[in-house]
Formats: sequence, C-alpha cells, structure tokens
Amino acid sequence: MMDSDWITAALAEYEQPLIRYAAHILGRAGDVERAREVVQDVFLKLCRQDRAELSDHLAQWLYSVCRNRALDVLRKERRMTGLGEAQLNMPDRNGSEIMSALEREERYSGVLGILQTLPHNQQEVIRLKFSGDLSYQEISAITKLSVSNVGFLIHTGLKTIREKSQKREAQRRTK
Repeated sequence: MMDSDWITAALAEYEQPLIRYAAHILGRAGDVERAREVVQDVFLKLCRQDRAELSDHLAQWLYSVCRNRALDVLRKERRMTGLGEAQLNMPDRNGSEIMSALEREERYSGVLGILQTLPHNQQEVIRLKFSGDLSYQEISAITKLSVSNVGFLIHTGLKTIREKSQKREAQRRTK
C-alpha cells in the first residue's frame, strides 16, 4: 500500500471517531467545525510522519495527537465548546425505522447523559475505549495513566452507568 493509500485508509477509519473525541474534549458549547479543524491538523501531521514508525500503533498515535491538539486549542481559546447538531443528522427512513432509531437514540442519550455525570478521567477513558476502540495499553499511553488505573476507571465508570441506567429504566416503568 502506498503512503497516500495508507493515509486515505487511516482517514476513512479514524476521521469520524477522532472528530467525536475532539468535540468531547473541546466541550459542549462549540461546533463540530472546530473539532474537524483539530482532526485536520492531526491528519496533516500524519502526512509528515514516517509510516514505518507508526504502523503498529497508528490509532494510539492519532488519538494522542488529537488529544494534545484539542487541549492546545482549549488553552489558547480558554472557552468550552461542544458537539453540534450536524453530528446527529439522521438519514431518511420509513416510520418504523424512525421509531426504532428514536428509541435507540433515547437510550443512547440517557447513557451519554449519565456518562457526562462521571468524573472527567472516567469519561475520557470510556470514550477512548468504546469510541476509539483502543486497548488499555493504548489508552494508558494517551492519558499518561497506568494500565491498571485505566482498567479501574473504565470498570468503575461502566458500573456507575449500568446502575444509573437500571435505576432510570425502573423509574420510567413505574410512571
């Protein structure tokens, strides 16, 4: 695979997850365009890297650079931004598909709402694990936390999400 093919493949696989990750770091009040700019910077930097040095840890490198770039943007601007509505657009669907999609979106929104109540470090490692599909080792390298700490934070965060989701579901059923 030529380097341009490798870059194109990396872009296809990681662009959207990195945009979501950058948007999360940048906060709730901003727009997706700022997250896209961060990710664009990441891929421009990737174009200048030696493929051989990154091939066995590309995802870890991309998320590390994305995290650092997004934090640089925050430090520079000193304001929080967030995920825009453009990220949530749904394609055209028929009635039953729309209802199913809305139900899934409601459950997903509930989980995201609970996720946002967790401490920042738990939120970050959970997002890296499930949105970024990264290993504990890769998350450890990105966040500079120990692998065991990453595992503990993910376990504790998921336990809290599960408990709060079950409680919310039980309350919804009693209404």
